[in-house]
Amino acid sequence: MRQKERRPGQKSAAGPSGGRRPDDRGQRPTKPAAKPAPAREKVREPASVPTAIDRPLMVRTGERPAERVPVILESLGAGDFHLIDSGNGEKLEQYGPYRIVRPEGQALWQPSLPKQAWEKVDAAFTGDTDEEGTGRWRFPKEALGETWPLNLLGVDFLGRFTSFRHVGVFPEQIAHWTWMKQQVEAAKRPLKVLNLFGYTGVASLVAAAAGAEVTHVDASKKAIGWARENQAMSGLEKAPIRWICEDAMKFILREERRGNTYDIILTDPPSFGRGPNGEVWHLFAHLPLMLDICREILSPKAVGLVLTAYSIRASFYSIHELMRETMRGAGGVVESGELVIREAGLDGNTPGRALSTSLFSRWYPNEP
Repeated sequence: MRQKERRPGQKSAAGPSGGRRPDDRGQRPTKPAAKPAPAREKVREPASVPTAIDRPLMVRTGERPAERVPVILESLGAGDFHLIDSGNGEKLEQYGPYRIVRPEGQALWQPSLPKQAWEKVDAAFTGDTDEEGTGRWRFPKEALGETWPLNLLGVDFLGRFTSFRHVGVFPEQIAHWTWMKQQVEAAKRPLKVLNLFGYTGVASLVAAAAGAEVTHVDASKKAIGWARENQAMSGLEKAPIRWICEDAMKFILREERRGNTYDIILTDPPSFGRGPNGEVWHLFAHLPLMLDICREILSPKAVGLVLTAYSIRASFYSIHELMRETMRGAGGVVESGELVIREAGLDGNTPGRALSTSLFSRWYPNEP
């Protein structure tokens, strides 16, 4: 299957460590939008992947953490979002006041709701979403503006119709964000959160609103700009958030050299991408080193390390075993599996089928 990255910004800005994950588990393209709004770039993998980082992996000793597999983290929606229905390679979603249809390769079944429910939509993504094509939005009722307000987990932000079917938030991450919010609120000290590949900043804003000190890293200037828009909209201008526009591997290497540490690290790397200065990122080549560095910059009282991966060429067991090897001697537990979104019907409260969206692995210091 094609490996595509979603990325707000132009090709030269689709950071390997600032780049976004591929859409639909390997099918999230990113390419410059027709409008100046952030879009995600779509790039082809090179025949060979150069290794530009001269930092050997640490030799880890000790027992591997306990494990919990498989774990399915499920969301029925939150705030202004829920999945209404899915099928025939598409998904019907509610984002605030808008009902939206978008492609969804994982929806192999037939829709549950009648055809009329799928026709009464405010926006539908159509057009060429293949290798070098851009798509377009169709607005059956009336022309809509490029952006509109949304709220998830108490945070306000902007939805946006991009030319690569994305709307500025990946709601399957609600499961991770809810966990993070709970950890921050329960802590008896301000937690430091690092959000790598931070995209439009929703996770960073959720963490900051809960009381965390946040460092948000993304290689795209457009993504950082969108995130700052969201910060202003959410009324969190004075929240302790550092917005860093940089290649994430370079950033975490520098943090390691400086001895800076974080209590929670969220990392959601793309399958393939390039940084602002041409840095090459390839998930399978560089993920072990990225996780290795992340372990080194976890604080002594770290709360968790979370990895999400959208490349379906890997089983969740692949990243599960990698996480356990990385965290040798650290104790705790590693749980891995899939993120899914449960259909919620037109009313948002009628559970239906579960739509698989991505793989994940996360380490906790203590077994729950």
